[in-house]
Amino acid sequence: MTLSRSTPSGVGVLDRAVAILDAVEGGARSLPEVVTATRLPRSTTHRLLQAMETHDLLAYTGARGYHLGPRLLRLADRTLRELPLRELAHPSLERLATSTGETAQLYVRSLDERVCVDIAESPNELRTIVPIGAALPLTSGSAGKLFLAWASRDDADRLIETLDEPHAARLRQQVATARRRGWADSVAEREAGVGSVSAPVVGPHGGIVAVVSVSGPTSRIGRASAKRYAPAVVAAAREIERAIGVHHQEEHA
Repeated sequence: MTLSRSTPSGVGVLDRAVAILDAVEGGARSLPEVVTATRLPRSTTHRLLQAMETHDLLAYTGARGYHLGPRLLRLADRTLRELPLRELAHPSLERLATSTGETAQLYVRSLDERVCVDIAESPNELRTIVPIGAALPLTSGSAGKLFLAWASRDDADRLIETLDEPHAARLRQQVATARRRGWADSVAEREAGVGSVSAPVVGPHGGIVAVVSVSGPTSRIGRASAKRYAPAVVAAAREIERAIGVHHQEEHA
């Protein structure tokens, strides 16, 4: 008998393989730990682990044991890209715009730009406008800093190095700060008189799916006031993660 959390299908070998995936889903496990978790015979478990490793469903490192393999990670990323992100995220954007009084936006990365895929407008007469479909640079604005913060080092360096050295040095520092604290702000970087605060929507394996932002005039979102918006923006990003089915490990701690 297995301890799989999934409903048995009646196809034994498939059910046993899924039981193993369930066992390693929360983190890497050794062979004895997988045997204990699944209650499968050791020989069966070992044979399935090797077969799943061959197909890249699992990967093995001696120090860590067995963990989810690159094929599953690729499938997860593909699934996230095909989700109706805009529809799932829009209620959170509406709540964010209402609670902060500022325009909320949702950005995704497209090559070397970020594209606005949804907005919820501020109720204030004086507000910022970023049209849906607008393509903006990754090297300015709070949302851009987060895409760079979650990019590979080579990718981020390639983009930052297009700036002159004083701006590049400042942006590197800001990107490191954004990664450490989990949100970013900007004041009059992309457009004079506009400030913004952003937070990342992070996928199940740590990659960035999108960025949620609020933006408004610097009279309301300035250097001194930006921090006040951060908790609401971060909370909206976590809501969107849950809406697309992402549950990070710390939520279950």
